[in-house]
Amino acid sequence: MDPEIAQGRKREESLPDPGTAAPAEFDAHAADYDRQLNRGLRLSGESKDYFAAGRMERLGSRLAELGSRPSTALDFGCGTGSASPYFFEILGVTSLLGIDPSESSLDEARRASAGREAVFATSATGREATCDLAFCNGVFHHIPVKERAAAFAIVRETLKPGELFAFWENNPWNPLTRLAMRLVPFDREAIPIYPHEARRLLQENGFEILRTDYAFFFPRFLSALRFLEPSLRGVPLGAQYLVLCRRAD
Repeated sequence: MDPEIAQGRKREESLPDPGTAAPAEFDAHAADYDRQLNRGLRLSGESKDYFAAGRMERLGSRLAELGSRPSTALDFGCGTGSASPYFFEILGVTSLLGIDPSESSLDEARRASAGREAVFATSATGREATCDLAFCNGVFHHIPVKERAAAFAIVRETLKPGELFAFWENNPWNPLTRLAMRLVPFDREAIPIYPHEARRLLQENGFEILRTDYAFFFPRFLSALRFLEPSLRGVPLGAQYLVLCRRAD
């Protein structure tokens, strides 16, 4: 059976085509997002900031290996802007475009990024081929299967030809990740995406796969072992995975 079908009923909300309305559910969660997310993250003993910074540090390492120094980035499905500071502080971008269908979430993101060169909007219309780097984290498992191609198209069209897309997702092979998602109200009905399925989707939607890395193997009480994580990037048991790919033309 297709693992996506096996996950049960999919949620109705998605990142829409430009111009459609924001999902009411994420508007309702925006003000309480951190508390709800931490309900799942408590299994790790870490906060959302630990993971947000960790994703950027791992991505930054891969970008450095490729000689990539992006200046303008897209955060697709940016939510309340949790990742926004790290684009500037870790990756060194000079401007950020955050796209999300929830206006209430975008209001939170704007407050969090006040004073930075950051724009948050529900649509990428008019910004085609403007970004040196695209990024998403845990977004596509909320998008109904039939609407994913349209979402990938938005990312692809916003990204400059030949530039990189960092696709982060929760790893369904990790049992603690599955449990954490069940504990978070807005993740309970999400459809987890397995790494091989993510690679297939990306290839089918105009991206060239460069590599897949796994991350976040050890909870806080085993933090003494985290020095091993760079050597475990190829082991498909980390709590999350990164598929690094390039817009193919």
